Amino acid sequence: MSFLMTTLREKKEVDSIIRDTIDKVLVLRFGRSTDSVCLHLDDILSKSVREVSKFATVALVDIDSADTHVYVKYFDITLIPSIVFFFNAHHMKMDSGATSDWRRNADHTKWVGSFQKKQDFIDVVEESGDSIHL
Repeated sequence: MSFLMTTLREKKEVDSIIRDTIDKVLVLRFGRSTDSVCLHLDDILSKSVREVSKFATVALVDIDSADTHVYVKYFDITLIPSIVFFFNAHHMKMDSGATSDWRRNADHTKWVGSFQKKQDFIDVVEESGDSIHL
């Protein structure tokens, strides 16, 4: 299903979508179209795009493209899939609410991993939007 969503392979495309997405949460999925976990997440994202379209834009960033490596390094994308959130060109930090010891020291700059179901993703995006009073 990832073929149905915008896939960014160049730095200028990522720059542009970050700069041009105004008054909506921007959801950037960093990953590979060949990874099974990314494909599972992409399926969930593609099924959710319509429902979140009034308050969010979703795009995929191909981490295998040499041109996007500046963002992979900047956001410290070491595990895939990873999702980074923006609002009005500002990177949003997030709190997953997890309280276990290993998550307590998390950097809160991205969501790592997939979601179990569509509603889980929608809830996270809505929560992100609520935190900025959309």
